[in-house]
Amino acid sequence: MNIVFMGTPDFAVASLDALINAGHTIVGVVTAPDKPAGRGQKLGESAVKKYAMQKQLPILQPSKLKDPTFLAELKALKADLQIVVAFRMLPEVVWNMPPKGTINLHASLLPQYRGAAPINWAIINGEKESGVTTFLLQQEIDTGNILLAQRIAIPPTYTAGDLHDKLMEVGSKLLVDTVNAVEVNQITAKPQSDLIATELLKHAPKIFKEDCKIEWNRPVEQVYNHIKGLSPYPTAFTFFQDKTLKLFRVELDKTSPEVVPGSVVTDHKMELKFACQDGFIIVKELQLEGKKRLLIEDFLRGTRL
Repeated sequence: MNIVFMGTPDFAVASLDALINAGHTIVGVVTAPDKPAGRGQKLGESAVKKYAMQKQLPILQPSKLKDPTFLAELKALKADLQIVVAFRMLPEVVWNMPPKGTINLHASLLPQYRGAAPINWAIINGEKESGVTTFLLQQEIDTGNILLAQRIAIPPTYTAGDLHDKLMEVGSKLLVDTVNAVEVNQITAKPQSDLIATELLKHAPKIFKEDCKIEWNRPVEQVYNHIKGLSPYPTAFTFFQDKTLKLFRVELDKTSPEVVPGSVVTDHKMELKFACQDGFIIVKELQLEGKKRLLIEDFLRGTRL
C-alpha cells in the first residue's frame, strides 16, 4: 500500500519514523515550505523535511494546497492512502484524492478538544486524562469518523511539553495500528455524532499572546494549570520590574497568602513566589525579557529585587 505522509514538526516525525520502521511504503512527503529563521534569516527546514531527506524520500513543499502543479505532482505519486499529522487544513481536492482516503492523527480523545491546541488546553483545563485519536478527514475540521483511540492518564505535574512528548510516542504506535488495520480492511469507522450526544464538548482553539498573560487574582490551582499548559511554548508571562517575565517551571503552594494577588515574596536566595487568590506559585525556572532562561537560584543571584 502506497502512502503519502503530510506533516511539519517533531510531533509528526515520530509517526513517519514509526510507519517506516513498521515496513510501510512512503511514496512521498508533503511538508511546509522552508522559512527564514533567526537573526540571519537563513532558510529553515521543517523537522519532517530534515527526516525525509535523511531517508531519501520524495518531498513536496507547496505554498498553496490548491496549486495545480502541486495537485498534479501529488496525483502522480499514486497513493492508496494519505496520512496527516500536525499539518494544515486540507482542501477536499487533496484529502479526497486517494482511494482509501486520508487519515489524521489528533492529539486528543475526539470529539473532545477539536482545534489547533488540544495539548495546551487539556493541561490548562486541569484534565486528568487525554489521548490520541485517528480519524478519516472530512469537510469540517476534526469531525471525521473515528478509527482508533488510545487513552492516557495525565500526571498532576505534567506540562504541555510533557504531554506532547507522551502523546507523540503513543500516537505514533496508534497510527501504525490504524494503518495496519486499514490495509487489510479490518476496521470500522465510527461517526463522532454517536459520542457527541453523551458529552459536553470542550474546544481547543489556537492560543494567542493575550491568552498567555497570567491573572494572579484567580484561584491558585487555575493559575498553576495555566502556566503548565503553556510551557514550554508559547509560555505564560507576567510583568516584573516593567519587563516581561516568562514562567517555564513552577510549583504549587496552597498556603493562604496575607498579601494581595500578584505580590512577590522572596528570600533573595532560593525562593521567589507570586501570590494568587488562595495560595502561591513558586517559580523554579523563568526568563526575564532580554535575558537567558534560568533556574530560580541563578536568577536571584544575578538580579536586584
